[in-house]
Amino acid sequence: MKTLKHIFIAFISALVVSACGPARFDASPIDAPSAAVTKNVDLTDQQTQTWGAADLGKDSIAGMSVDKAYAELLSDRQGVSVIVGVIDSGVDIEHEDLKNVIWVNEDEIPGNGIDDDRNGYVDDIHGWNFLGDIVQENLEYVRMIRELGPGFENVAAEDVAPEQKADYDLYQKAKAAYEKDYNDAVQSKARYQGMYDQLSAAHDLVKAKLGKEDYSKDDLAALSELSEEEQSMVERLGQMMAFGPNIPAVLDRLNSGVAYFSGRLKSHFNLSTDYRAENLGDDANDYSSKYYGNNDVDGPDPKKEDARHGTHVAGIIAAERNNGIGMNGVADNAKIMVVRTVPDGDEYDKDVALAIRYCVNNGAKVLNTSFGKGFSPHPEWVWDAIRYASDNDVLIVNAAGNDGMDLDKNEVYPNDVRPGETQEIGNTFITIGASTPEYNEGLVAGFSNYGKENVDVFSPGVQIWATTPLDTYEYLQGTSMAAPAVAGVAAVIRSYFPKLSAAQVKQILMDSGLSGPGTVILSGDPNSADDFSNISKSGHLVNLYNALIMADQMSR
Repeated sequence: MKTLKHIFIAFISALVVSACGPARFDASPIDAPSAAVTKNVDLTDQQTQTWGAADLGKDSIAGMSVDKAYAELLSDRQGVSVIVGVIDSGVDIEHEDLKNVIWVNEDEIPGNGIDDDRNGYVDDIHGWNFLGDIVQENLEYVRMIRELGPGFENVAAEDVAPEQKADYDLYQKAKAAYEKDYNDAVQSKARYQGMYDQLSAAHDLVKAKLGKEDYSKDDLAALSELSEEEQSMVERLGQMMAFGPNIPAVLDRLNSGVAYFSGRLKSHFNLSTDYRAENLGDDANDYSSKYYGNNDVDGPDPKKEDARHGTHVAGIIAAERNNGIGMNGVADNAKIMVVRTVPDGDEYDKDVALAIRYCVNNGAKVLNTSFGKGFSPHPEWVWDAIRYASDNDVLIVNAAGNDGMDLDKNEVYPNDVRPGETQEIGNTFITIGASTPEYNEGLVAGFSNYGKENVDVFSPGVQIWATTPLDTYEYLQGTSMAAPAVAGVAAVIRSYFPKLSAAQVKQILMDSGLSGPGTVILSGDPNSADDFSNISKSGHLVNLYNALIMADQMSR
């Protein structure tokens, strides 16, 4: 039986613990405005670089209220360090804005060639590179055609044995996708090349007449004694000036388009080259071999261009805050664990599954997966890894994809629901669509996938300024940028409220967000529209300020 003295001591102890713990947030959640709002003028350069952190009420920009959260809720609080696994193309770990937030495996002795922590990966100081020296890669359906083609090419459906019917149908589906996408790439390259050639000829003409390379519309208007053909060329130059600061810059963009599609035709659609066999020597269909690759987490390219995507993602999550350079990541206590898994082409299911398990086994509490594909030969390996993450209290933040389509009607991998089923494989996998700064019918990025059942929430993903290799910064866009914004918010929650589970964090991200402005345009097509509440499971935009308030309430 407890004596009065014991009860009094317990009461005093409780008061002491309460006094030492952080006070509850004296704040109310932000409400979405009752009507659509947006900036009446174009964003300034500074606003464009930081719009994802803006507050809708204060700035009329549909950001995540990151700056408001740090200023009003976190200014006098201390969080714990949270490891975030970036499963991507690699990260420039020496970048000026990232070098201080890169995870270090304290159980490994750098450079001794020994697996000190006995996890199977030698000298994995900052993570692991499952791709080895691979940079270029095929698309998944190209690999399927190469594997299945010898058995099914020129074979009629009625001649296929029943036990081979599934593989035959997959081969036909892969072949149809290849033919469509290959032809589209050929046409796109020709279109860019034609535009480049025409503009280059017009530019050479005007340079010769004006004696300078950089000229204005007024300079063009002052030109005289032009033939009809020359006048047409000059008018074309004036129109193209809208697409860059000057014509040489527009030519560079067009040339980049030619190079992009040329690269796709050379590698993505290459039916003869097995890049994995040539550069890694691992069998992607053999899940029993798990220890391959190396510890070069920014990849083999000395210019680190192959790490551009992953470096950008890492910066969105955790670029060092308030250091006077570059940018501020969303999370202030995050450490980036780098797992290089995504080549210039489609990722392999085996690499993705092992990357997820590597991150979980080495202490990551949030994972970012900004990649995806329409074909998956071994989805069960990835599903098992997703379940493993869920069982071990790890949140996976996944990009919805950039095809402008309804994921309730189209399969994209990775996902956490088997085809034909509705039960999620784990309860810690969250899929993110991309939003714009505009809180009106233009809120949803035209490229963003959506889906009432298979997209969970939206966040900033258009014109996002973040770190790129060799101490540079660029604007990129995609759901690849929207996912790390949410991964950053998740890291902040797990930092300041470490007792909350990954499943609770997922629910907070979905439930605490802002509702939408009503009808929004989908796929960039004004004729395709729906209410914002109908295009994701939550019907919300992620908001850090509200998420912290809900996390505070849930943790009590």
